[in-house]
Amino acid sequence: MSVQQLLLPRVLLLLLLGALCLLSTARAAEPKSIAVMDFELLNDMKDYDTPEVTADQERRRKMISDLMRSELQNRGLYRVLDNSKAAGLITKLKKTYNLRDCSGCEIDIGEALGADRVMIAWVQKVSNLILNLNAEVKDVSTGRIVYNKSVDLRGNTDTSWTRGIKYMVDSIAEKEQNLK
Repeated sequence: MSVQQLLLPRVLLLLLLGALCLLSTARAAEPKSIAVMDFELLNDMKDYDTPEVTADQERRRKMISDLMRSELQNRGLYRVLDNSKAAGLITKLKKTYNLRDCSGCEIDIGEALGADRVMIAWVQKVSNLILNLNAEVKDVSTGRIVYNKSVDLRGNTDTSWTRGIKYMVDSIAEKEQNLK
């Protein structure tokens, strides 16, 4: 047997192992999928809000929901799924519940979308000066809370709401919570 005949199986084995390692690394690098629900508003001051304030808050709620999705996607933290495939289910559930209080119905939404994770988020307005952004991420297969976040805001403005989202996403990235 020649040296080439002895080395050929070993070289092929090393190439195969290298290819498997690369494939494993590529799979590990692919971000988990997430269904991000729209932020809900828990407004302790709703009896005092004017129609203009209410309209601004609804616009901001939509703005930060979209911003959260784009920040998670653009930073490569998650593969953000389109919720439209479960729009009927989401609408039906929201007629009865706030998603943050629905005892696991968000898992049903995540399953309907084929998501690895699901995020429920809300803004708590204590006053026009004090607000909190909150997010809770659950593993769809286990229902286990993977992490939750809360960011305090000072001021009810586009700038404060936007900064709060960016700070929250910075924290997720810094702590690599998307990898849990």
